[in-house]
Amino acid sequence: MKRLTLIAVAIAALAAVGCTNTPPRKNSGNSFACVVDGHFVRDSKPYRFIGANFWYGAILASTGEGGDRERLARELDAMQHVGIDNLRILVGADGERGIPSKVEPTLQTAPGVYDDALLDGLDYLMAELGRRNMTAVLYLNNSWEWSGGYTQYLAWARGDKAPVPSIDGWPAYMAYAEEFIRSDEAQRLFDDHVRFILSRTNRYTGTAYADDPAIFSWQIGNEPRAFSDSNKEAFAGWIERTARLIRSLDPNHMISTGSEGRHGCEQDMELCRRIHELPEIAYVNCHIWPYNWGWITPEGMEAELAEAIRLTDDYIAQHEALAGELGKPLVIEEFGFPRDGMRFAPGTPTVCRDAYYEHLFSLVCRAAARQGALAGCNIWGWGGEAQPASDHIFWQRGDDYTGDPAQEEQGLNSVFASDESTLATIARANRQLEKDRNNEDEI
Repeated sequence: MKRLTLIAVAIAALAAVGCTNTPPRKNSGNSFACVVDGHFVRDSKPYRFIGANFWYGAILASTGEGGDRERLARELDAMQHVGIDNLRILVGADGERGIPSKVEPTLQTAPGVYDDALLDGLDYLMAELGRRNMTAVLYLNNSWEWSGGYTQYLAWARGDKAPVPSIDGWPAYMAYAEEFIRSDEAQRLFDDHVRFILSRTNRYTGTAYADDPAIFSWQIGNEPRAFSDSNKEAFAGWIERTARLIRSLDPNHMISTGSEGRHGCEQDMELCRRIHELPEIAYVNCHIWPYNWGWITPEGMEAELAEAIRLTDDYIAQHEALAGELGKPLVIEEFGFPRDGMRFAPGTPTVCRDAYYEHLFSLVCRAAARQGALAGCNIWGWGGEAQPASDHIFWQRGDDYTGDPAQEEQGLNSVFASDESTLATIARANRQLEKDRNNEDEI
């Protein structure tokens, strides 16, 4: 007996007028991902996912330094094989090259000056995603040093140099970064970048980015933060202004914040609510980092796993409740877990990671069964066939790109192609979601 769900009814009722959280479609079809009745819809079906962070995708797609299109094709095929079709990707890094802990090559080398090989790579990547019916969350900024972002725009605006955490320390870096939120000139430079990227037309497909259904959402930044209590009002205002700018340039795609949730909002759920209740923001974001947040230690990982899971459940529940109140989906867009014994090399054990992943995936699957707000998650991150260097721990120019950015140990949170048990866990969860999706859509 086929079953009729409330979501299916909503999809049918709203097909002619478009989705919520975005204006009516320019495109007469329903290929753009959007929100209907508090749930994602894609290709006219309810949509939930286990996806991946693939921040280096546009670099890998380039024909310049760092590019490897043959590897890109293999990585996309490998992800698709385990059901991953939602990728969270950095548009490009900002600033001069040769800075410790910054990814290379950088896309925007000076204000408004772009490396065309990397723009070509972004175009090529989006064309390849579209060909595979995969989608990308494209983030435009970063509050952390590894791709420039906040501190690079501020340095350009002030004509000085941003502190490097590995050299100058984290307190100095964060004190500098918080000034971005109060700098009109730094924000103006970022606005120019937003206008430039969103106004592009893909040279491979001839499709304007604003009209490309391979874009799942535009994201304001990676883990945008106020960085101080005194910055909260200015931070909320900047998120709102940026979301409105993006909407003015692109009437078709969803917009997301990229926030860590409460942890990225100075532990203030009201601030988290404020930035996610904006009408331009389509869904709620949160990130979860058990190791970075001190929920597990290298020495006690196995013994501390249960408590880390309990804290994870509490954190997700807070944000799922908020999403439910706002009538929007929730996506856990970043979460990572180290390999057993804090080892980094491909092929080393991942027993604790697999247990953590399986639990988190089960929450997404259970939410699907009860039509809850939790709609998806993205592992951090996809390392695929990368082989980290054996003679140094941190990324250096010429090394393979892994899922770990330059300031972190290469292999710390990466899921490699040799991690068969982890990949099997991802594949099982995506098969279950696909089964639920097909059943849910039947009328």
